[in-house]
Amino acid sequence: MLRLFEIQAGVIHEIKCTDGDFGKFLADADWIDAQEPNEAERALLQRMLHTDLPESDEIEEIEASARCFVDQAGVHIHSLFLAPAGGRHTTVNVACILQKERLITIREGDPADFRLLRLRARRGQVEAQSPEDLLVILLEQKIENHADTLEDLHRQLEAVSYLVLEDEESELEDAISKLAQLEDSNGKIRLCLMDTQRNISFLLRHLRTRAEQSETLREMMRDIETLMSHTTFLFDKINFLMDSTQGFINIEQNQIIKIFSIAAVVFLPPTLIASIYGMNFEYMPELKWLLGYPWALGLMVAAGIAPYWYFKRKGWL
Repeated sequence: MLRLFEIQAGVIHEIKCTDGDFGKFLADADWIDAQEPNEAERALLQRMLHTDLPESDEIEEIEASARCFVDQAGVHIHSLFLAPAGGRHTTVNVACILQKERLITIREGDPADFRLLRLRARRGQVEAQSPEDLLVILLEQKIENHADTLEDLHRQLEAVSYLVLEDEESELEDAISKLAQLEDSNGKIRLCLMDTQRNISFLLRHLRTRAEQSETLREMMRDIETLMSHTTFLFDKINFLMDSTQGFINIEQNQIIKIFSIAAVVFLPPTLIASIYGMNFEYMPELKWLLGYPWALGLMVAAGIAPYWYFKRKGWL
């Protein structure tokens, strides 16, 4: 799917066109957003723009030299964007090609950053003067989304903290599952922030002559450093709650084992007495004793109460 945008009077607007009209507006577009382009769309872009579009495996390369570089087609930046995936988060690789006349983005998924930017563009809320501004705005939108997601993770973590530390009726196994999800999402956010930090450092080296954009990029770097500190705080809190949850589960299990151990000790003496009087020897002193049966029962009760009383006095119960 191709979406085309143009800058009019310093504001980004989406170009309304159908599949058959892309060729008419392609050369005039300031931003070409290619979401999962098919073979025909890729061929159209490569023919009209004289640019070889990267394949999916090339976008996912992790080497710094493969993610940020400059060639005859323009400035290439491959950046990780965050996307929700069934209660968790995943990462989507986006290839950005910055040329003098336009910005080209190629991606497989549809991260929230692009949906929000399209919505703001339709409302005329995105101001830009050049394709460089578009790229900076896209990265700035990405950082804002990471900040919002971290705030949401923090709220969820506070709820889990209440379940673990204060709610006596909570299911601790569910808390462990939730903490695992939060830890995974926090790790994905930190990975995206580190990747964005590398992208911005690369742009700062190639946009030195643009003072306003360079200052914006430096402010974004400071924001990233703050968010990185926040992810570290969340990691520490998640680990603390995970350790606390496992500790509480161990305490509950120890209580169960303790109950079984005490029950075994309490019933052991009565069992011994019953075993003794259950022997079938011909000559036993109490065999024909009239009070033998009540005596044995009373002795078993006393033998069971004695260890229970002793444990209670020692404070073990």
